[in-house]
Amino acid sequence: MKNHQKPITVGADEGKSVSVGGSTYRILVAGKDTSGAYATIDMLVPPGGGPGPHAHADFEESFYVIDGEIEVKSEFGSYVATKGSFISIPKGGVVHGFKNTSGQTAHLLCTVVPAGLELLFEEIGQPVAAGQFLPPPALDGATIKKLQTIAEKYGQQIFPPAYLG
Repeated sequence: MKNHQKPITVGADEGKSVSVGGSTYRILVAGKDTSGAYATIDMLVPPGGGPGPHAHADFEESFYVIDGEIEVKSEFGSYVATKGSFISIPKGGVVHGFKNTSGQTAHLLCTVVPAGLELLFEEIGQPVAAGQFLPPPALDGATIKKLQTIAEKYGQQIFPPAYLG
């Protein structure tokens, strides 16, 4: 018999859920499960939610919009991604961010290659129940500085909110 690995299965309410900036991220598969190859995160982004401008040179990040819509901004312009849309942010450090500009919760499936970004989400996020939302934290100077320090540990750069216009 070959030494095969068992398939990973995650039920609808399983996986670690964390509140990150007012959105709820459910980690479906983490680097510890994939030998660091990739991580997949189920994201629920409320109206007005989404990460500000940031970059990560060593990660490739892709998003599939399951429901709702987000406006994705990068140094190359903006794109409104609706249900069924797919966005891929290549390695190399392009500054990007997205915001839910609609009136309904956006549901995204995010995959990062290699894994590691989920560890950032676990460190800066607050544990919540699947589908539970917490209000976004107040981003005062001290909080932003703390987030930047943690982000840098995971190969992320954070830019001012108005960086992409």
